[in-house]
Amino acid sequence: MIPVLDETHDPARTAWVESSNGHPDFPIQNLPLGIFSPSGGAPRGGAAIGDRIVDLAALAASGLVEGDALAAAEAASRDTLNTLLGLGAGPRRALRQRLSGLLSDPAQRDRVTPLLHAAADCAMHLPARIGDYTDFYVGIHHATNVGKLLRPDNPLLPNYKYVPIGYHGRASTIRASDTPVIRPHGQTKTPSEAEPRLGPSRRLDYELELGVWVGPGNALGSPIPIGEAADHIAGLSLLNDWSARDLQTWEYQPLGPFLAKNFLTTVSPWIVTAEALAPFRLAQPPRPAGDPAPLPYLLDDKDQAQGALAIDLEVRLQTARMRTEGHDAVRLSRGPATNMYWTIGQLVAHHSVNGCELNPGDLFGTGTISGPERESFGSLIELSRGGAEPIDLPTGERRTFLEDGDTLTLSGHMRAEGRVSIGFGPCTGTIQAARGS
Repeated sequence: MIPVLDETHDPARTAWVESSNGHPDFPIQNLPLGIFSPSGGAPRGGAAIGDRIVDLAALAASGLVEGDALAAAEAASRDTLNTLLGLGAGPRRALRQRLSGLLSDPAQRDRVTPLLHAAADCAMHLPARIGDYTDFYVGIHHATNVGKLLRPDNPLLPNYKYVPIGYHGRASTIRASDTPVIRPHGQTKTPSEAEPRLGPSRRLDYELELGVWVGPGNALGSPIPIGEAADHIAGLSLLNDWSARDLQTWEYQPLGPFLAKNFLTTVSPWIVTAEALAPFRLAQPPRPAGDPAPLPYLLDDKDQAQGALAIDLEVRLQTARMRTEGHDAVRLSRGPATNMYWTIGQLVAHHSVNGCELNPGDLFGTGTISGPERESFGSLIELSRGGAEPIDLPTGERRTFLEDGDTLTLSGHMRAEGRVSIGFGPCTGTIQAARGS
């Protein structure tokens, strides 16, 4: 069931936590979930509100919640949100409604204030223990742009418009925002070299993606029908699939991505819940004339009517020299998430159609979300045309791919007419020099 609007989405609702009113990411209409640790404290679940975090373990013990909301708060009292994600939408919705009520009622201020922590004094962690990670390839413009570099005469393979392409990634190297990006080693071979060499990547790239957090999941051998896929989507984060393009070019045939992708994947630490996303649902854009319709197991009227999302995505770069000289980060690209060729519901249905078991806390990457124009490309390999067209920066520096000291930040904001905008918070990484050999 796709979440519906309720009082928590009221654009007139404000919080007595003053920093939340007008906050670019975490107004009271958002209340994303994550795992944090206060100074000197153990990790536990929290909900972001402005520049504060509600301690859900303390909330569970406060006497301020009951029923499904209490069950959700207790499930979130641990050092991961897996148990909460597994409860499904009912308890998650009840917790959201109770939090919204408490934080918008000035009469509750004295009782709730002791449950709040200053976000600046807390450390953020991965929101869930990720058992499995799958990266998809839903950005048709990205697939076409990269395909043109690799296969100029046949950029988009014929299966792309029939099947959501994906590969199984490495869960052990997924980290929360601000984790350093250590330049990876691997084999590379240029056309002019007789043999491959082992060394640090010289073509390090980012990929602008959404991260999809799985909720209850399914039993082995039991596919999730497309009409029920929304019940298994707990929420979204931003995701950066760091990519070593020179490693990728040499190793990806015939089995696909390997060392070029598995050295690090960065996610923003807050899960914007499916309930918070309800006001920002859109119809999936119609396929271009001549494209095949999805096969029946991937086609559902409600998913087509509400399966896309009004999310503006942006990428910014700041070099070490820019920081030293006081230059702000420059925007590399910006574009909408409606450039996804497949809906998130279709990804869930396809992933499980063969009986694959999905579990609470599993993570999907959507794949790079690029638009049709250069200003909306979601990776440097597209922006620099494979390195042929460097990007000029305010310091006089140029970039084709990322260099040591560069800081790359993804951001995303949900916007709709008559609604309060909400966001993910930043997804950031700074490149560090390769280690060892």
